Amino acid sequence: MTTRRALLTAAAGWGLGGAAAARVHRVQMLNRGPGGAMVFDPAFLRAEIGDLVRFVPTDPGHNAEVIVGLAPTGTPPTRGAMGAVFDLRLERPGLYGVKCAPHFGMGMVALIAVGDVRASRSGFEAGVARLPGLARRRMIEALTRLG
Repeated sequence: MTTRRALLTAAAGWGLGGAAAARVHRVQMLNRGPGGAMVFDPAFLRAEIGDLVRFVPTDPGHNAEVIVGLAPTGTPPTRGAMGAVFDLRLERPGLYGVKCAPHFGMGMVALIAVGDVRASRSGFEAGVARLPGLARRRMIEALTRLG
């Protein structure tokens, strides 16, 4: 009985391993930062399935939302309220494009790479081609960091 209980306890612990290992990544929404005016900092990050990205409005007047068509298939449209913290749980592997709606035309975008992104890269790049000028340039710059 003791051996059985030990095995069940160990199995339960293995099942929780992924959830327990999930990280919280903090991204600031800034009027001015390392990448210039109207930026997410960092504008690129690598994460794993199950991680949480917390977008923090360090400066007022920003939001964060997943760019429609620039997220893994099946990702629901998600949007944070203006001036509020927005938590994005990463549930699928692939590339996630994020924008600040009021500053999208000013290039306020971020790229999140989750797990193995090779399968989604070409479709994502095709979507990036449709972004407004500075947003497109910044997203292409972020894509170069994938390697």
